[in-house]
Amino acid sequence: MKRRSLLAVLLCATLASPLALAQQVIRMSTTTSTENSGLLKYLIPNFEAKMGTKVNIIAVGTGKALELGKNGDVDVCLVHARKLEDQFVAEGWGIDRRDVMYNDFIVVGPASDPAHVSGMTDVMAAFRKIAASNVKFISRGDNSGTDVMEKAYWKDVGAKPQGTNYVSAGLGMGEVLNMAAEMNAYTLTDRATYGAYKAKTGLAILVQGDKRMFNPYGIIAVNPAKHQGVNYKGATMLINWITSPEGQARIAAFKPDGEQLFFPDAH
Repeated sequence: MKRRSLLAVLLCATLASPLALAQQVIRMSTTTSTENSGLLKYLIPNFEAKMGTKVNIIAVGTGKALELGKNGDVDVCLVHARKLEDQFVAEGWGIDRRDVMYNDFIVVGPASDPAHVSGMTDVMAAFRKIAASNVKFISRGDNSGTDVMEKAYWKDVGAKPQGTNYVSAGLGMGEVLNMAAEMNAYTLTDRATYGAYKAKTGLAILVQGDKRMFNPYGIIAVNPAKHQGVNYKGATMLINWITSPEGQARIAAFKPDGEQLFFPDAH
């Protein structure tokens, strides 16, 4: 009888091991800005070491990141498009949304600045000048947080560059910055990704400082009521850590080349 009991325990342990290991993996979809800037490479290993877990990261535009959450393909989303985030939660796909950090958007372009927008602090006025000039503008065109914001600016302006002067790339921020450099074009970018690419692109910051260019980031757990297979426990663990004093201090300490690219904002 004892032998049978021991065998039963060993069998249960063997069968449970893959499940236990699976529970140690947290799948996170996030934006290309957190990946391209180097923030996640700086931030996540500390969390993994502390918690004894593994975070698998999928870096895409915010729209795609939330779609992965809707499909149950990830456990948690770290994104930056508040309107889309609120819709994601309102429709029941996500729960426990929290503020994490913020930075800002900037307009960058060739140092020669053929549209003459350098030094402007009114993003709408700058977009009007770009639309009226014979210059190229590269749009991400990927339903990312940056893309959503850019489209909102053009809508408010009531015009955008015409014909081949407006290029919808369907690419991540780093790739769009490279395109803008190659094509002598303008683009809207988050400051963090620009910081990681400025040396290789040579693009200049031309427009900044408008409060309408504020860029907040939020983290949201995928609702386990929608997808029972999601690792809600792991998602909650990551959310609690990244919004904790320790996680927030790590975000503030991320300063490549001495410049702070993200500012902690958890309440």
